[in-house]
Parts: sequence; structure tokens; C-alpha cells
Amino acid sequence: MTPNQPYLLKAFYDWIVDNQLTPYIVVDATMDRVDVPQEFVKDGQIVLNVSPAACMNFTLDIEALSFQARFGGQPRQIYIPCHAVLAVYARENGAGTVFSLEEETEKPDSPAPQSSADGVSRPSGDTSDGDSESAPVPPKKGKPNLKVIK
Repeated sequence: MTPNQPYLLKAFYDWIVDNQLTPYIVVDATMDRVDVPQEFVKDGQIVLNVSPAACMNFTLDIEALSFQARFGGQPRQIYIPCHAVLAVYARENGAGTVFSLEEETEKPDSPAPQSSADGVSRPSGDTSDGDSESAPVPPKKGKPNLKVIK
């Protein structure tokens, strides 16, 4: 599946703008393909006002966001891949979200979660369901089965 972060970014951006607030984004300026004014980067991050009043030619799709803005009176073209956006929030009240770094590939030292007999998903080897000798039951394969409960 494609990452959900670009969709959430767009949804939060629209929600903030629809409520007449000022959307700000926090960007990891050290990531590849990020094109922001480096003179305003602090500790590898930059906070940008991305309100419609502050940006021209704003575009946001599943790959990146880009726009034109003035920095120190000079017009600049900004390009930020969506995965470089760390947070989006409203300046006035802080409402928004912080994005976690999604890993595109599974870590080799982190086993995949498995369903245990009680239906709780746990990392492999975790048998905290009380019976340390019972192995997790693999999920049933085949066609989904739904039943009506009255």
C-alpha cells in the first residue's frame, strides 16, 4: 500500500485552512530532494507558514508539496517531499499532528507481529497470554466469514 502520510497531511492542511487558521509545517531539511532556504534551517529543521496568503502556486499531492514564497523579500521556489514533513499544525492553537517516520522495509531485527490464541497481535516470541508453552495460532486463511449477531 502507498503511505498514508501524504493523505493525512492534505486532510490536516485542508482542515486548518477551512477553520480560518494558519497552517504551519515542520520539515526535516536534511532529507533528499528538500529544497528550502538553508539560511533559515535550525537543527536540521525548518518551520514554514503554508497558508494560502503566504504561498503562491501551492500544490500538494502524494509525492510532494511545492510553492513559491518570499524569504527576506526574495521570492523562492520551495519543494518538499511529503515524507520530509514531520508535523502540520495551526499556529493559533497548535491543533494538528506529528507524523511518525514510516519504515518502508521491515527491520531484520524486528520480527513481524503474529496473532496469538487470544487474537491479540504481538511480536514473535511474545507469549504473554499466560501459557508460555503454547505457540501462537496462525490466522485462518481463505474466504472471510461474517455472521449476523442479534
